[in-house]
Amino acid sequence: MRIKVKRHPIRFTPDFRRVILRFHGYSDERAKSIISRVSRMKEYEVSSTLHVTLREFAKRHRSISSIFQRHFDRIKGLLGQLGMEEERFSKERQLLIGSYFTMEYSIESSAFFNPSVIEAPDQSDLEEGQKRVIVSFRAIGEGHISSIVFRDGLIGQDNILQFREAGNRIGQAGIIKHREYHKMEFSQLLTEMSVTQKTSSLILNKLSDQFSYQDLQTVVEEVLIGNTLSGEKENEIREVMWLADSHYEMNFSLDTDISERVIFPVSSAEQKGIEDARFVRFTEDDGTVIYYATYTAYDGFTILPKLIRTTDFYHFKTRPLRGPGAQNKNLALFPKKINGKYAMISRIDGYRNYIMFSDNILVWTDPKKLQEPKYPWEYVQIGNCGSPLETKRGWLLITHAVGPMRRYCLGASLFDKENPTKEVGRLKEPLLVPNKEEREGYVPNVVYSCGPIIHNDEVIIPYAMSDYASSFITVPLEQLLDKIVDA
Repeated sequence: MRIKVKRHPIRFTPDFRRVILRFHGYSDERAKSIISRVSRMKEYEVSSTLHVTLREFAKRHRSISSIFQRHFDRIKGLLGQLGMEEERFSKERQLLIGSYFTMEYSIESSAFFNPSVIEAPDQSDLEEGQKRVIVSFRAIGEGHISSIVFRDGLIGQDNILQFREAGNRIGQAGIIKHREYHKMEFSQLLTEMSVTQKTSSLILNKLSDQFSYQDLQTVVEEVLIGNTLSGEKENEIREVMWLADSHYEMNFSLDTDISERVIFPVSSAEQKGIEDARFVRFTEDDGTVIYYATYTAYDGFTILPKLIRTTDFYHFKTRPLRGPGAQNKNLALFPKKINGKYAMISRIDGYRNYIMFSDNILVWTDPKKLQEPKYPWEYVQIGNCGSPLETKRGWLLITHAVGPMRRYCLGASLFDKENPTKEVGRLKEPLLVPNKEEREGYVPNVVYSCGPIIHNDEVIIPYAMSDYASSFITVPLEQLLDKIVDA
């Protein structure tokens, strides 16, 4: 008999009104024709057209003029091909040109799912038993492009969840490319990506021991132009920039609400989406708190496991994860070191849980099998639903499992506190299965989570319903642990 869980009435659903501004590119020929037409406009026509555009869209976006300028800067290299000089273009003309290369994109129009919940950094001015939380979601818009979005709320003394209304203007981050690379480390990363030494040497031999993103970009362009390369070699060369693109930082304005910050694909490795972020509140040995999230970058063909780091949810740093243990989806970091090492749950073969330990949070080797499908409802695969939760009785891991008809269920397992490679127990029956209302959606018959939390002696689990919308369940912690141990 399954343990009883409490479903909460909260529903997070897609909202097509949530839009950001994106660069919209054209072929060089078409782009040059747009620039030429705007260049022939009289100054009063430029001013009038720009101000009409601003009047219509400025209320929907922060700093829209700076975005227009940024988009103009992306295409101003075409001016030389037209025999034009940038100096002849007034500020307003530059902004107007930029507006023609800008479009609105609805980031949540298709799906709003795969949530993880964590304790918020600010816990001031609360009553006993209350907790502020941040929930991350995977949002999908046109073209199935995934991004990470947030909502914040309060868990009350009775574990009733209340969330603040989302802000109406999404703030876009300022992107900072990783500024400095070390040749030896970069060479090792290329080797792990199966870029041949002959190919990598074409680039690395032209660089100093420490080099910038711009240095690398210049050398890559020189190599592509100055050498006759096969299609395979060209792809390898481009993978070098693909790797460099995967290191970046982003800053959000302090006047943005957490619900107005979106982590949208930045690098070429992410161009088709940022998938299933699993946030965890990580406590260092000295008590320092850092928020990490593992996620999957997808470029339409290849996945790349990556790690986000933040302390305040305004400044984010992303880095690729590497090593034979970081070769698939479904990575979840433990919330603290185990016996002096970072610990991670993985699913390197796609259907079993593994555990691995590392001195370097970015490098994961030697994964050891932790769990494999055991019961009929998990025969297809078993994986994690976020980071393990520390309890007095051991590490509680909420799992997902796939059974007949590819129905996804949630399960739960317990692992030894000092030696988490040892499974203490596992639920014989699912913790949560899709009910009648939850089984219809973008992908039918799926419930899924990317990270629970424990509060007021209950496990609070955010979960997605058929890859479309999201909600919450709660279950008493001790009842769940008893059920696991007695299974």
